[in-house]
Amino acid sequence: MPRLTDNKGEPELYTRIGLLRAERGMSRKELADAVGVHYQTIGYLERGEYRPSVVLAMRIAAVFGLPVEAVFSLEPFRPLSEQVYGERKEMA
Repeated sequence: MPRLTDNKGEPELYTRIGLLRAERGMSRKELADAVGVHYQTIGYLERGEYRPSVVLAMRIAAVFGLPVEAVFSLEPFRPLSEQVYGERKEMA
């Protein structure tokens, strides 16, 4: 079962920022410049070391043209292969 809280008792926040950046060939600096933060902030977000404000989360989602819940979640994201192909296939 995934950890639902961090070591401070706050809900865990999951993100697809790294995946979305890679998919679009975007660097951390390019995303940071687009949303008005330092590029290290993007790294902290991707590693789960920083929680964005609502405004920052909405700016990031807007850059990707997605709803905020497609970029951030309180529950782990299902693997994309599972979403595309259905139930998880066991590896032999």
